[in-house]
Amino acid sequence: MIKANGVLKGQVAVVTGASRGIGEAIALRYAMEGARVVVSARTVSADEHYLPGTITDTVERIKAAGGEAIAVKADLAEREDRHNLIRAAEEAYGGVDILVNNAAITYFIPVTEFPEKRFRLMMDVQVWAPFELSQLVLPGMRERGHGWILNISSHAAIHPDKTLGGRGGTVYGMCKAALERFTTGLAQELYDENIGVNVISPGLVATPGVMHHKLINEQNKSRVTPVEHMAEACLRLVHGDPKALTGRIDYADQVIEEFSLEPADLI
Repeated sequence: MIKANGVLKGQVAVVTGASRGIGEAIALRYAMEGARVVVSARTVSADEHYLPGTITDTVERIKAAGGEAIAVKADLAEREDRHNLIRAAEEAYGGVDILVNNAAITYFIPVTEFPEKRFRLMMDVQVWAPFELSQLVLPGMRERGHGWILNISSHAAIHPDKTLGGRGGTVYGMCKAALERFTTGLAQELYDENIGVNVISPGLVATPGVMHHKLINEQNKSRVTPVEHMAEACLRLVHGDPKALTGRIDYADQVIEEFSLEPADLI
């Protein structure tokens, strides 16, 4: 189930927010294609979070299947943790070929009630952290002459229908819209350097976080897609010719259809 000679053979991938949900699925799928995966999040043991899943669990699943991975605890709101994450990856494996910025912290609160502390925390984790982590990995990517950065967005980045009632997602949408513009701008800057930069939204996936926020209801439950679809799409966007596959604002279902992908069962 682990392809030692898969499409990511010899690649080192850092995946943030990989203790559960989409991040975990991406880490597993990359490992299945031969990548050495640096699994990062805040949760190391089950007693540290109210939602199920830890980076220890993710690494154990990869190793049990014959893959290679390490767990690095990181609170991406903290500068020291951001720098330590990349330093740990480089010390363990010698460099980062793929960076997946998936980690998020989200509060659904109306603008009139949104506290500054939580606003800054969301911006730090979902905008500044991807920006700085990219800064940290780019020197190595440039030195080796290749690399991929994949940012995880959301349909919340799309301008909403003003006639529909909101539920406090304005700041979340702001973060994701900023992340998408960062992606296309960085892709433009790196176009001639063999480094691809893309952004992808998952659609509606029944992750622990989505269930906690009660984002699935009677009206949208028919649109729920398996996490394997997102993992497969995220795999496709980190291999190939960067000049032909960069600066994309993608959605998982569209990538699956465009490339005629068959999502694999995860280890």
